Amino acid sequence: MSHDEATSRIAEMAALLADVQRNVPNDVGAMLSEIIDSATRALPGAQYAGVTVASRGGEVRSIAATNPIAAALDEIQERERQGPCLEAAWEDHVVRVDDLTTESRWPRYSRSALRESPVRSIVSFRLFVDQSTLGALNFYAEEPGAFDDDAVELGFVFATHAALAWGMMRRDEQFRSALASRDIIGQAKGMLMERFAVDAVRAFDLLKKLSQDTNTPVTRIAEQIVEKGTAQHER
Repeated sequence: MSHDEATSRIAEMAALLADVQRNVPNDVGAMLSEIIDSATRALPGAQYAGVTVASRGGEVRSIAATNPIAAALDEIQERERQGPCLEAAWEDHVVRVDDLTTESRWPRYSRSALRESPVRSIVSFRLFVDQSTLGALNFYAEEPGAFDDDAVELGFVFATHAALAWGMMRRDEQFRSALASRDIIGQAKGMLMERFAVDAVRAFDLLKKLSQDTNTPVTRIAEQIVEKGTAQHER
């Protein structure tokens, strides 16, 4: 890929990221799929791509993939508890596999991947790591040695764009969730105020006490109160 072509591809990804900033989508998976689809077409040597999310407990999920092969390789990593995507996220910012047939870092993963897929080359980039989960952007190819140093450098740029988009979408998702929780708690407080003739502070104290007594999140207690109140009203 020429310098001009690489610049054009980066500009396309930047435009996609700017669109995410202007209009944060409701479907995180769909937006990530669009991002990695663009990145796969742009990255020299890449045939498939996927975004892997894993928990510290060992659960591995493919939340976006351009091909079922990418999702299948995530399933192998969960089963074998090892692989390049996990190492990229937990240990290194980037992991490159030039040829799975000679790869020795993850023997169980390599054997299974060779048996169950045509993939021979992999390059994985860390997207994020937080308290409980990790994320990695992974590119795959059926040819050995598909990703040279230039491809890795360009992949870093795409991974940065994907990480920024992921972060914006996660923050928006958390904000929407917080608003929804606030609304349901407000409805439950209103019902308690009416039912027991108490003020807003006392109503929230009742919610907290129910939460503590039952070891249930306040939001869930509020949902139960609203659901029960709505059902009684409809009778």
